[in-house]
Amino acid sequence: MLGAFGWQAALPAFAEAGWTVPRPRPAFAHGARVTLDGLDLFGCFHVSQRNTFTGRLTPQMLRDVLRTAARTAGLAA
Repeated sequence: MLGAFGWQAALPAFAEAGWTVPRPRPAFAHGARVTLDGLDLFGCFHVSQRNTFTGRLTPQMLRDVLRTAARTAGLAA
């Protein structure tokens, strides 16, 4: 799982390393998912006070993206 900063940095780094990154490059969003040559990346808002106090990120939103990532990895969620 990547926050916005990690998402913005990781996708060009993967492309530079020879991975197939979709074009146009997928935009970051909470719950966004992109598959790169079999590797699934998930976007997740940071659990900062700014995001949690304002409701931009709720506990349910965090649980949902974690469950989806766990299921994708073949783990019980």
